[in-house]
Amino acid sequence: MKIAVASDHRGYDVKGKILDLLKSLGHEGQDFGPDGEESVDYPDYASKVARAVSTKEVDRGILICGTGMGMCIVANKFTDVRAAPCHDDLTAEMSRLHNDANVLCLSADLLGDRLVHRMVEIWLETKFEGGRHARRLEKIREFENENHCCDS
Repeated sequence: MKIAVASDHRGYDVKGKILDLLKSLGHEGQDFGPDGEESVDYPDYASKVARAVSTKEVDRGILICGTGMGMCIVANKFTDVRAAPCHDDLTAEMSRLHNDANVLCLSADLLGDRLVHRMVEIWLETKFEGGRHARRLEKIREFENENHCCDS
């Protein structure tokens, strides 16, 4: 699976660990920046990953910032992106099982390495359940189409 990964300056170290984990699990992790720990604006990096997911350049994305929330807000502005801020095993699993989340948003400040590792593995391994959840995702797509005047 091709997975785009980006962070802001606060998530830079976690991003590197996630890229290593993806490689060890046999996935192709693509580093969408930044290249260092200097202060950056998270929307610049979240938008790169979200655009790549939206255009199907990659299969999924992972975003890391201080809380995971800012990255999530940006990512969900893109067509066909379902970004979810996850903070434990259950939210990681349910984001895939019921919501078919294709972007995982994580906190660099609030989660330890072992938990992040476990959550990423769960998120990658969990399949979308479909059924009634697919019907609900279709409704979300309809809202998205109704409310999008123009894509960039």
